Amino acid sequence: MRYYIIAGEASGDLHGSNLIKGLKAEDAGAEFRFWGGDRMLAACGQNDGADMAPTAGGPLVRHYRQGAVMGLSDVLSKGFSLLGNLEFCKSDILGWQPDVVILIDYPGFNMKIARFCHERGIRVFYYIAPKTWASREGRNRKLKAWVDRLFIVFPFEVPYFEKRGIPFEYKGNPLVDAVDSHEYSRPVDGRYIAVLAGSRKGEISHMMPVCAEVMRRLHSDPRYAGFRFVIAGAPARSESDYLPYLDEGMSSYVSLVFGRTYDVLKFADAAVINSGTASLEAALIGTPQVVCWSTSPLTIFAARHILRVQDHIRYISLGNLCIDRPAFRELIQEDFTAPNVAEELDRLVFDEEYRCRMLSDYEDIRQSLGGSGASASVARAMISAL
Repeated sequence: MRYYIIAGEASGDLHGSNLIKGLKAEDAGAEFRFWGGDRMLAACGQNDGADMAPTAGGPLVRHYRQGAVMGLSDVLSKGFSLLGNLEFCKSDILGWQPDVVILIDYPGFNMKIARFCHERGIRVFYYIAPKTWASREGRNRKLKAWVDRLFIVFPFEVPYFEKRGIPFEYKGNPLVDAVDSHEYSRPVDGRYIAVLAGSRKGEISHMMPVCAEVMRRLHSDPRYAGFRFVIAGAPARSESDYLPYLDEGMSSYVSLVFGRTYDVLKFADAAVINSGTASLEAALIGTPQVVCWSTSPLTIFAARHILRVQDHIRYISLGNLCIDRPAFRELIQEDFTAPNVAEELDRLVFDEEYRCRMLSDYEDIRQSLGGSGASASVARAMISAL
């Protein structure tokens, strides 16, 4: 069968790659065409997509780097480019004639594709549902109308979608397999603090100035003598996205490492993490963390309005949402300051009772996500439905 998959971000590329592996294992004749990244290319047995251009006859249509946006201001500034991608995607789907279009998260783009495909009789599966439990509940009506099968990945989504009468399948969370199957190796010697500033350029620009101040502050603290700071470079980014925020003298105690995020997390004493998939990965790996989030005034205004409406949403981090309590601290917008982050890192590094309580909560997060084999189970369910 022919599978057209659309993933618009680094996390979608990860989940898409594992899904491709599952589909290939169950369908010997599987053919793929996708919007994604290097992981999905590797799952198809091809080289990375560093040039972001599809090869002639190859499976890659667009690399997610070309469409990544953060917040309302970024959407407004890149609106024409995104609209062009949307029209090209529609044309490409019609030209390739897939048996199914599989949408992975990325709702601003993918919901439009869902409607387009539905109106033309093309089957639509949605893997990793839009977060309508957090915002834009009106999309639930569209999910019912345009999506043939919805596959969810978080336990707290089960009662939410049941209450709203939206059929779904829950096979666990694919991150459990991704984390547990990784072969870990230490990225640098000695003790260090990990810094994960996000996968998008906009996130990095908001995170790195504060993180750089935290690194300078802690480096001057005798308690952190011998500690390094390791920045885990995001897959779609380069040194030029990070180095402008670092002073020349920081090279003696700051390392920038690409392509080894899980390794960086595994051996860190603690981590400063931009809210997103990485915070859940840190919980599954077992890295004490503080989650930080900062964005433009326009986006934070909209977000706070949404949270006032959705009063059942008390956290921004997936791990905390899974157990409905704060396993780790979240520093949002005005609270995301160098003194606050440094204070929280002190607790994570030196307060053993605090660390142990967090690691205990991590076990509850892991249990809430179910066992292994999620990607393979979803692949089997998709093939069965087709």
